[in-house]
Amino acid sequence: MNIEQIYTGCLAQGAYYIESQGEVAIIDPMRETQQYIDKAQASGSKIKYIFETHFHADFVSGHIDLANKTGATIVFGPGAKTSYDIHSAADNEEFKLGNIIIKALHTPGHTLESTSYLLIDAQGKDHALFSGDTLFLGDVGRPDLAIKSDLTKEDLAGMLYDSLRNKIMPLANEVIVYPAHGAGSACGKNLSKETVGSIGHEKKTNYALRKDMTKAEFVAEVLDGIAPPPQYFAKNAMLNKSGYDNFETVLKTGNIPLSPEAFETIANNQDALVLDVRNQADFIEAHIPNSIFIGLNGQFAPWVGALITDIKQPILLIAPEGQSEEAVTRLSRVGYDNTLGYLEGGMDAWKASGRDIDKLKSISAETFAKLAKSEDLNILDVRRDGEYKSKHLEDAQHFALDYINSHMNEVSKDKTYHIHCAGGYRSVIAASILKARGYHDLVDVAGGFGAIKHTDLPITEFICPSTL
Repeated sequence: MNIEQIYTGCLAQGAYYIESQGEVAIIDPMRETQQYIDKAQASGSKIKYIFETHFHADFVSGHIDLANKTGATIVFGPGAKTSYDIHSAADNEEFKLGNIIIKALHTPGHTLESTSYLLIDAQGKDHALFSGDTLFLGDVGRPDLAIKSDLTKEDLAGMLYDSLRNKIMPLANEVIVYPAHGAGSACGKNLSKETVGSIGHEKKTNYALRKDMTKAEFVAEVLDGIAPPPQYFAKNAMLNKSGYDNFETVLKTGNIPLSPEAFETIANNQDALVLDVRNQADFIEAHIPNSIFIGLNGQFAPWVGALITDIKQPILLIAPEGQSEEAVTRLSRVGYDNTLGYLEGGMDAWKASGRDIDKLKSISAETFAKLAKSEDLNILDVRRDGEYKSKHLEDAQHFALDYINSHMNEVSKDKTYHIHCAGGYRSVIAASILKARGYHDLVDVAGGFGAIKHTDLPITEFICPSTL
């Protein structure tokens, strides 16, 4: 028996490759599926099953492409409805894979069809649980993504409470837990950085698995502090239910080199968004006017999904040399399949063509501190709510980058704004969006709050009442 976790850091997502006696199961595959096929072929094995723990909202799964290429059976939990062929597993249904068994445990709560898969080894012993978004390390899945007119988030939270206590907590302490996500995912509130755990450890440390916890307490605590889901979540879930374009086709049509002339023509004629995925320092130094920055060096795909509201938006890329294919791939992971090509030669080619360029003013935290003490600056903090509440500059205006599209009326084109985040990535994203919409008096504070807090500017810090 061989179990491999294939982790994608940008999405904080774990897919799983399970092999036994020449038969393979893949759990929650990523969009690019050739990696699983290559792995199976290298060991002379055949992919038999593709298990989906639920209809993912935060990424587009590769289950359909993988099934079309291999003939493997796609398995969802009870009640799953799709526009393509699947096997909808019954609760406690067992699937033989070589000399092991994978047992479907219906665990609704995160979504109605959410199912965890229990691996039973050749000796008949419970070995590992692939818990999807039902149980994370340190947290549980958010129960607000599958709300219907007759079903509330409180209803789903109650289902999740029952699923955890009736299906997961009775498992032996030594059973390994392989969750679908780790820290950085928006599918939970406080996920651990660890990506593999155990039932016993979660019983001891996970707030949601307290023995004496009532259902009412569970519902209140699980729902407390949940931020609104990113706008692309519902769109990705629908793609996972209804289907999508073949990944290789998306890559072929999206990874096309374009001259500056062709690039500009497409941008103008097809109302394409120019997306600059280079490092923020390169964008600050020179970029195409009205382009948006979201760098590959950060949580690229989730930020694309949060900020580009039209999933069918035509996109043109400014990418580092040799990384256009990576950009197209990572866009496709969250369903942005309408990439039209990339600028061949990058900004050097654009400059050589004589076309206009733009820049973003950026200053050090030390220079910013001197200015702030001598002038009345407009300071814009675009960190998330929790970061801001924990510590922030006095008199700073705040809204999270995640929701910038709904806060445009809170900034003025007649004022100069000094923008910061935690480290400098998100502030440049925010500045690029504002610049593209006509806000040009912007100054980025390099190093963000991480650098600002080492200056002598006054900081407002939240103190928990329990410590007073």
